[in-house]
Amino acid sequence: MHRIIIPLLLLTLTTIQGQVRQNQQNITISGKVVDADSGQPLEYATFVLQETDSPDKVTGGITDTSGEFSIETAPGKYNIRVEFLSFKTFSSNNQTYTTSTNLGTIKLEADVAQLEAVEVVGERTTVEVRLDKKIYNIGKDITTSGGNVSDALNNIPSVSVDVEGAISLRGNDNVRILINGKPSALAGFGSTDILQQLPADAIEKVEVITSPSARYDAEGTAGILNIVLKKEKTLGINGSVNTTVGVPFNARVTTNFNIRTEKFNIFNTLGYFHRESPGGGRNDNRYFSDASDYDRIIEDRDTNRDDDGFNVNIGMEYFLTDKSSVTGSFFYRWSDENNVTENDNQRFIGDNLDSRTLRTEDQAQKENSRQFSLNYTNNINDDGQKLTADLQYSYDNEDGLTGIQENNTYPNTDLLALENIYEKQSEEQFLAQADYVLPMGDAQFEAGYRGTFKKEVNDYLLDQYDTISGEFITNDDLTNVFTYRENVNALYTQYGNKYGKFSFLLGLRLENTQLKGNVDANIDSEALQEIVGQDVDLNFDKNYLGLFPTVNLIFELSQTQNISIGYNRRINRPRGWFINPFPSRSSRTNVFQGNPDLDPAYANAYDVGYMKRWKKLTLTTSVYYQKETRSFEFISEEAGVTSDGIQIIRSVPINLSTNERIGAEAGVIYSPAKWWRLNSSFNFFTFTSDGEFNGVEYGTTNTSWFARLSSKFTLPAKIELQANSFYMGPRQTAQSDTKGIFSMNLAMSKDIFKDKGTLSLNVSDVFNSRKRRSFTETANFSSDSEFQWRRRQVNLSFIYRFNQPKERNNRRGQPEDNDEDRQFQG
Repeated sequence: MHRIIIPLLLLTLTTIQGQVRQNQQNITISGKVVDADSGQPLEYATFVLQETDSPDKVTGGITDTSGEFSIETAPGKYNIRVEFLSFKTFSSNNQTYTTSTNLGTIKLEADVAQLEAVEVVGERTTVEVRLDKKIYNIGKDITTSGGNVSDALNNIPSVSVDVEGAISLRGNDNVRILINGKPSALAGFGSTDILQQLPADAIEKVEVITSPSARYDAEGTAGILNIVLKKEKTLGINGSVNTTVGVPFNARVTTNFNIRTEKFNIFNTLGYFHRESPGGGRNDNRYFSDASDYDRIIEDRDTNRDDDGFNVNIGMEYFLTDKSSVTGSFFYRWSDENNVTENDNQRFIGDNLDSRTLRTEDQAQKENSRQFSLNYTNNINDDGQKLTADLQYSYDNEDGLTGIQENNTYPNTDLLALENIYEKQSEEQFLAQADYVLPMGDAQFEAGYRGTFKKEVNDYLLDQYDTISGEFITNDDLTNVFTYRENVNALYTQYGNKYGKFSFLLGLRLENTQLKGNVDANIDSEALQEIVGQDVDLNFDKNYLGLFPTVNLIFELSQTQNISIGYNRRINRPRGWFINPFPSRSSRTNVFQGNPDLDPAYANAYDVGYMKRWKKLTLTTSVYYQKETRSFEFISEEAGVTSDGIQIIRSVPINLSTNERIGAEAGVIYSPAKWWRLNSSFNFFTFTSDGEFNGVEYGTTNTSWFARLSSKFTLPAKIELQANSFYMGPRQTAQSDTKGIFSMNLAMSKDIFKDKGTLSLNVSDVFNSRKRRSFTETANFSSDSEFQWRRRQVNLSFIYRFNQPKERNNRRGQPEDNDEDRQFQG
């Protein structure tokens, strides 16, 4: 009850205090409140001043976003009290203050007894604004129960996930994905595979970093998404078991187990899944030139994926002293994917069907990933001085065999092509990092080094069946080994300070990037030039040295609203498959080919944001502008014809001149009642690109938008309902128009077994409408296509928790400390 009475007393008695002391000379009592365990600042902690001689006279205030408070009062003798939900109260009595005093840092310890009684910690305001990021605490999103990390990301404002799992930030797909603050080869050759295999309930929070500080890699012109996985910090033994079964058939079991003592913390996650994901697509190509023997070709594709996977994460944090610890962890992931795609190909001359073929592609792929991480953290003193060092090694390898068979089905029935593709890919990555933080009063200085060294090897062998000899013959023109290395060394420094309501963080990062490529192939030089083009250097060694400044500012208009301004310079490095010059063989008529001549793109980005909190509503808005030079663009062009007279269309990435992007976004979290919660966001953007390639102008202007709305209801009998809807507006590029996409997810959950268990039922893509529809047109051909990665999914999930309070972010209701969050918070 006292937690309700105190704010009322502060409201009424502060007025009385001011009238009594209006003729006295006031002094200022200030300080900072932090979590004793992690050192994180505690926002909205209550600071109370009570006169010793007149206990009924009370004044005080609350802490701001950096945990700081500043209270004006008359000189005198006071009892001090600092309170925060689920923490032990700090008190100090009979303190005499005659001049302005800074109490320094006040550390609050977690109250374990209160924790078990806290039921709605996970439902607190989910947005936290820092100088360089927005933090979204996942809480209880029941629509992603039984889903994966990609499903959860699709509910984060500013983020969108397309039908193939590609992630974009504010409509820009050049986003850097970090896991626990670090890059990782576990994502698998620049893809998002791991995000579709890790369970959504493994996420603690997602940091959307649209204006990254100098501490972060300069990679990613759109910004950074840092996915922070859960790491339980409650003393004792605790954990959970989560099971899921769904239609189309999929099954998942995930266990989390944690042991924490005063001296060490052991954590472990095990997961297994089996997933069947039917999908498909359609291409309707029309040809306008004489190069093709056909006027129209229709491709209908039906895909069935049958995937199994296993992952384990185990680690231990050992506390060397009260201020230092060493953490070691090992992550392993295994997957076995079997995908079968049938392509029914109809070929027309005029309006008449001339021939028909059936192409079957049977792809089997096994993947193994492992990662070793070692971290040393030393909280040198109570003022926040800190030294950290990290070493990380990761290795990922994929072995794949793809069998392709194509048969004529009309008017004849005979074998047209039979191929076997053997592909081995490996990615090896080593990371070394050191960071030092030095607080200087209200200011903070930071410096550090990060080196990442990556090597990718793609071993590709193509065997084609020879109908004359009846044997498979290796195609030396396409068989090759492509090795790609990316080495980045970086030094950074940054300085932050706060003057009253104004905070700033200035940084400078120096990065040296080395890109090296090497091709080992038996193909003769003339045939190679026909494939990759003239004057293309396949064995290259490029170096780029760049400075990347960052500026982040926040002005607090009040304790519940602020304005932020950010500027940063970014780089977009080409990925390995963007560089590989040998074409893919997923289709004889539609191929993708990399471009060894690609250079990194650079961008300057500006961001202005505003945030306001009311009692039941939180509003975040921002406008942004970005100009990128030598930006990447995928263009389509003719690349010859097949042996049976079909025109080949090739897609190639190129460096265009410029790409300008401007946009605005807004997000609202509103709770009109205790049982009803709304979360919505809207993002509007337009971009203009210009440039030409092979004499063709590829400039275009595109305006698009996306929006999401989530509505959650808490009903009697501990039942919860939730509906999430998402709409991506239409988009245009130089050659293609893509239609808008709407999708909706529904879910229901109920707590059972005295809140130790939760049963959830959810439907993903209720209307089966998550399909990409696009139209591409050039002077020589047009292509009308539709693609669906995964059809509507229904999941039933059950989670059981032991010695673990239900659905809290962590024991304090605050974001946990991680190695990418140790910077000036302002």
